[in-house]
Amino acid sequence: MSMERIKPHFPWITLIVLGTLVGIANPSFFNPAGLVSLTADVVPLFIMALGMTFAIYIGGIDLSVQQLANMVTVIATVYLAQFGIAVAVICIAAGFLIGAISGYATTRLYVPSFVSTLAMGFVALSVAKYLSGQRALYMDAELRNASFGWMFDNTAGVPHELIIAAVLLLLAWFLQTRTSFGRSLKAVGAGELAAVASGLNVNRIKILAFAISGGFAGIAGLIFSVKLSGGDANLANGFLLLAIVAVLVGGTPLTGGVGGVLNTAIGTLIVMVIRAAMVYLEVAATQQQMIFGIILIIAIGLTIDRTKLRIVK
Repeated sequence: MSMERIKPHFPWITLIVLGTLVGIANPSFFNPAGLVSLTADVVPLFIMALGMTFAIYIGGIDLSVQQLANMVTVIATVYLAQFGIAVAVICIAAGFLIGAISGYATTRLYVPSFVSTLAMGFVALSVAKYLSGQRALYMDAELRNASFGWMFDNTAGVPHELIIAAVLLLLAWFLQTRTSFGRSLKAVGAGELAAVASGLNVNRIKILAFAISGGFAGIAGLIFSVKLSGGDANLANGFLLLAIVAVLVGGTPLTGGVGGVLNTAIGTLIVMVIRAAMVYLEVAATQQQMIFGIILIIAIGLTIDRTKLRIVK
């Protein structure tokens, strides 16, 4: 069997191998209750990575998601008393709007996506600092439980966080694989010039992709806020790198056109296993970021489509 045929299966193989190694090193890893708890813990990261998949799938990148999530934690905390559960709509809409602005800057103003999204990330950070007064905010426990307490209950032993993640994954999968929009995303990622030549409205597709990325970041920020019962301009710091790693090790390359949301689900589980291994091995938090940085470089090297780079040259 050729390497090209094996390559699409690398994420599954990696997940199984890593899981087996961690389980051998620490048999308690295979405890069902522990696995459910570990998986629930990475739900906000998964949702953030799930949205970013749309931006990377078209050959772009969204560097604003971490700051968007931070901004939303503050928005949710500040406006929960005024709007109740409807604050969720405001949070998602705020993420969607900032994502759309990033997409507009990329398509209409010809600003590279890593620059436009980084800039909008700073805008989101400024909004978060302004609304929070540059301090940590705390939710009223009764209001939080009344509006969002259901998020952290469980049904038949399954945490509602996992159900939310599964519903969002199903929605993202449907958008990617069962709609004309999803087929257009693939066409743009596979070859933007060919997509333009075929008559697709590439600008609109790209704006929507970044808007979806921002909307999912808003959902991740809302879950962060409710889970930690507060908001802060730095609450989600450290998750940008992990989200990018989850998308890339799952098999969606920066050059776009292949992979997708199911791959990101696998990639997030790989990140979860690696994090668990580093906890078991007592790796310091500062060193964990270094390790994920190295993994990111390796993932880019293994997944990137070099033929596209040669065409650009």
